[in-house]
Amino acid sequence: MTASPSDPPQSLSHRLPAGVAHAYGFAAFNALSFQMIVGSPIILYAKSLEATATQLGLIAGMLPLLNVLQIPAARFVGRVGHKRFVIGGWSVRVAFIALMVAVPLCAGPLGKGGQLAAILVLLFLFNTSRGLSSCGWLPWITSIIPHALRGRYLTRESAVTNAASLVAFVLAASTLGRDPSGGHFAALFAFSACAGAASLAFLKRIPEDHDPEALYNAVAPVRIGTMLCQQPFRRLLLLTVFWSMASGGLSAFAVAFLREATTMPDGRILLLGAATFVGGISTLFILRQWLDRIGSRPILVATALFCMASMVGWVALSAGLLPASIPLVLALMFAMGLGASTTNLASTRLAMATIPETGRSHYFAVYSVVGSVVLGLAPIVWGVLVDFLKHRPPVRFLGNVWPPYAVLFSCLAIVFLLTVVAAFRVHEPESVSLDRLLRNAVSRYRLRFWIRLWPRQ
Repeated sequence: MTASPSDPPQSLSHRLPAGVAHAYGFAAFNALSFQMIVGSPIILYAKSLEATATQLGLIAGMLPLLNVLQIPAARFVGRVGHKRFVIGGWSVRVAFIALMVAVPLCAGPLGKGGQLAAILVLLFLFNTSRGLSSCGWLPWITSIIPHALRGRYLTRESAVTNAASLVAFVLAASTLGRDPSGGHFAALFAFSACAGAASLAFLKRIPEDHDPEALYNAVAPVRIGTMLCQQPFRRLLLLTVFWSMASGGLSAFAVAFLREATTMPDGRILLLGAATFVGGISTLFILRQWLDRIGSRPILVATALFCMASMVGWVALSAGLLPASIPLVLALMFAMGLGASTTNLASTRLAMATIPETGRSHYFAVYSVVGSVVLGLAPIVWGVLVDFLKHRPPVRFLGNVWPPYAVLFSCLAIVFLLTVVAAFRVHEPESVSLDRLLRNAVSRYRLRFWIRLWPRQ
């Protein structure tokens, strides 16, 4: 029997376990760090080095693609300990960030091609260390957060992450300005290294889970065939595939489109991009109570529909049907952040509830890797598509010429439609049914009164 959305959530009045609050400090400084390295600043730096769309796709897709390393790492994480494993990997990646500081300062001896090659190598090493160590994070947090409080924790963590990311983007925008030099980018990379070091101090204060080897990690790896035989897990993976395919590289190509098709300076593009984090922060107020009350499935369906609608705006903008006005770009960036944050929260909570305790590290590794591989390959594929269309005759549709980015955003809208279908099929018995949720919303907001006043034929 599903719970009504109006019912109070069970155990929601309980406090989170002692020491878990340090995870918020880690999330804040970690976001300040990685936004400089894997966010729009690194894309703008690559563009200043005359990177192609395919190379931009490689940069955007490298982080999720190298998450495939979680599968071989999963057999060791339980023996080492989740906490120790994650701290080790995060320490190594901070060291690679520190090395990136020197690249923009060596513009003379390296040249643009050498700088781009050096950044690609360091990003590969950075994302390799992250991919190996991140397999311990979700099993670690899942084991110390009670089921009834996971929605509360995830929404707060998301709000902290997005708030810190917003600060990072404002800082990056004010630093880069209109005509950034290599020294400006070096300063951002140095800030990233310092913030990454600070995040480690909070990471070490998060409590360790209890007996991870015996309780949360199978002695032998769980076979992938065994995992796929479970229908709830299989449908969760399918949803992850479509969402990753649709969202992979979307932010990077939105930034690249604005830089190519408009006269906006880099600083303004970053400030507009910061609206994505305002959208992410909004999930705290939208999902703070509802995620634990109604479940993940109805939220995933509604969010996928919302993302599909927002892609229509990007299509109209890139096709020249709407002007690239600041209010429109702000609205689209806000929608992008809101959709991404909401989907990540709801799908992570659903994974926590779907994945069994036995072999948890292996299940989470496969779940993360499937989404990450698609998330990594998608921007590379989309980048190749954009480069291909740039060297071919213009695409004509409905009597109009559709630029490469308009074709790209149209393809993404179609994939978001497939995401809606996949979200309808995920398995979550404790979630509120969509028709019941709609009836509750109509009753709660007294829409029945207005419906009765509507003229009938």
